[in-house]
Amino acid sequence: MTQGFDPETLAFYAKEAPVYTASGTGGINRHLVDFADRLNPGARVLELGCGGGIDAQYLIARGFDVDATDGVAEIAVQAAARLGRPVRVMRFDELDADATYDAILASACLLHVPRDDLVSVLGRVHRAIRQGGWHLATYKGGGREGRDRFGRYFNYLTADEARRLYEGAGPWQEVEITGGLGGGYDGVQGPWVRVIARR
Repeated sequence: MTQGFDPETLAFYAKEAPVYTASGTGGINRHLVDFADRLNPGARVLELGCGGGIDAQYLIARGFDVDATDGVAEIAVQAAARLGRPVRVMRFDELDADATYDAILASACLLHVPRDDLVSVLGRVHRAIRQGGWHLATYKGGGREGRDRFGRYFNYLTADEARRLYEGAGPWQEVEITGGLGGGYDGVQGPWVRVIARR
């Protein structure tokens, strides 16, 4: 895995798109309100791995200019139906923007980037954010990479690993990392790592 994505994980989401996107109706990312409160009115926000579009829907309702994307076409179709607008199909390694966005949201998606490729992908995220802009990402924790029972790849970062990777990706003004417990599509409770960074 040296291409910025895991083909087996993308194949899972393509196959399970209707079920997966329907499962996310329980609410927005629990860190999203705090993140949105940091942004200026009308901020231009890129969402990576938007899934079913729940978080994008919230941000749009808050008045932000949202560019929702997902790396799987079948997922993007589901999100577009929810949002009533197109959703771009774009993998993380295809992000090629330069100081274009005021914020980039990556809720429970960069956790699928192979560890060896994560600094490169985070470098793309850093470059795409305007000076002073914000980034929120959430990762499953654990300190070991591996696959879940569905065959999806996870990088399973610790807080220290996340900090080291972010610091290697670019000169952030600040990187705030916190841990907690949470669940996921697999129904398993476990550690999570939240990153809020400012360029």
